Amino acid sequence: MAQETTAAACRWHLHPLRVRYQESDQMGVVFYGNYVTWFEIGRTELVRSLGMPYSEIEKQGLLLPVVDLDCTYVSPARYDDQVLICTRIDALSPVRMAFRSEVRLIGEGESYPLFWDCPEPPGKLLVKGGTRHVWVNRDWRPARLDKALPGIYAMLEARARA
Repeated sequence: MAQETTAAACRWHLHPLRVRYQESDQMGVVFYGNYVTWFEIGRTELVRSLGMPYSEIEKQGLLLPVVDLDCTYVSPARYDDQVLICTRIDALSPVRMAFRSEVRLIGEGESYPLFWDCPEPPGKLLVKGGTRHVWVNRDWRPARLDKALPGIYAMLEARARA
């Protein structure tokens, strides 16, 4: 039986984003639900950065629905802010996967590498949280990623250990 891999090295994937007008309320503050969308953008871009767009995984018959979410709001993002969506693999097993996510405020025009090593990503922490997922097939039955798509499992496991 495969063991769960827990990310020890904490390598974060960084994805910059400028807060759009439509994401903020009348006060210019980002609507709280948008952070969950940004977490999803971070997960998608992390997987893409490893050489496999998530859409390809779905085409091969596997889905990765969210089964749990946590989100802590520390400070608001505002319209036109530059933020970083910071994402890392927190845990991985053949049937489950967890991500840690942070949204951080950065200065205008600042740029960062695609990956950032611990202890924490750059910028001012605005929101932190995570999502937990279960691999399922098209019939929504639990699936083992290591059996169905061993190459993708190896790629994700390597990133989780990096």
